[in-house]
Amino acid sequence: MMKAEDIMTTDVVTIRGSATVAEAVGLMKEKGLRALVVDCRSDDDAYGIVTETDVVYKVTAYGKDAKQMRVYEIMSKPCIVVNPELGVEYVARLFANTGIHRAPVIQGKLLGIISITDILTKSNFVEAPKVLLLEERIHKAIAEARAVCTEHGAYSKACATAWDEVEELQAEVAHQKAESMVSAKISFEEYCKDNPDAPECRSSRSA
Repeated sequence: MMKAEDIMTTDVVTIRGSATVAEAVGLMKEKGLRALVVDCRSDDDAYGIVTETDVVYKVTAYGKDAKQMRVYEIMSKPCIVVNPELGVEYVARLFANTGIHRAPVIQGKLLGIISITDILTKSNFVEAPKVLLLEERIHKAIAEARAVCTEHGAYSKACATAWDEVEELQAEVAHQKAESMVSAKISFEEYCKDNPDAPECRSSRSA
């Protein structure tokens, strides 16, 4: 079984909790990221995480000034962390059960970060669990989007962002299912090449 350490991203971008939210947003844009790990203040301190969702739901949605707010005001700390030796299947279950998209990989120190994208693109996870994981996230994302739109209004920026996430997840599910169908078709065609006289292959040709 593949482990978290096998597919995690080791080049982790971190930020101080005392940095402004505007600085965090700028760093996310510069690095093309959706989250940053928040550094520990001391050896005994816990790591945190700040995401673009935190910015939208806790800053933008309330019209607050990102240059005046600090990362520590909106981050999750202590955040859910993953042991590098944890199997990918269990990481996927953790994400599905908690609704998070990513988590720092820590064993004494920060080793990397693992995300849903890593699980889908780097692991040898079979197709069905990939789709099930995504569909679970879609249900939760829809519930979150409805709650956000009810609170902030159907035409708010926060509402639009929430539904954008739902659409991204739905598009990924469609992509995964399409890939699975193509893979199955190719496998069947290869089987028929090797076994041209097989009944199922003859009926397929006559059809």
